[in-house]
Amino acid sequence: MPSQKVLDEKKQIVAGLTETLKNAQAGVLFDYRGITVEQDTKLRSDLRSAGVDYHVVKNTLVRFAAKEVGLDDLDSFLHGPTALAVSTTDAVAPAKILSKFAKGNDVVSIKAGFVDGKVIGVGDVQVLADLPSKEELIAKLMGTLNAPVSGVVNILQGNIRAMAIALNAYAEKRAAAGE
Repeated sequence: MPSQKVLDEKKQIVAGLTETLKNAQAGVLFDYRGITVEQDTKLRSDLRSAGVDYHVVKNTLVRFAAKEVGLDDLDSFLHGPTALAVSTTDAVAPAKILSKFAKGNDVVSIKAGFVDGKVIGVGDVQVLADLPSKEELIAKLMGTLNAPVSGVVNILQGNIRAMAIALNAYAEKRAAAGE
């Protein structure tokens, strides 16, 4: 039987994981077996720069934390080595980064994910990864909103330009007539 100190440490870890899962918009579980230290360092750097928390976790501890926040369906994916990538700000970032990383590394495999408290399978994680980021969506929306205004400005400029050409032609005609 583990000592009280070990049990207290595990309870703290579960409490931390529970808080992480509770505050997360999205997360991805993946099997990291076979990646090199260099690849892991690059992956961690990419995740950190996107604001994604990355943890190598014990399945039993994640199981307890997932049960606390209502993600019981993750239980069937918690076997073998497991890493957890979680984002509190961008629901697409963990899936996008890990999917890209998995495409370049055959040894890594995505197990499952979750978005807004719902567990999703590998196919849904890939669909999530293919979505544009929040910034891209905002840029597209702003471009769409800006297009009609630009069209009106171009039409008005065209009318003003045509009127200026007509007035200039009239002025030249009068000057040529000697008036």
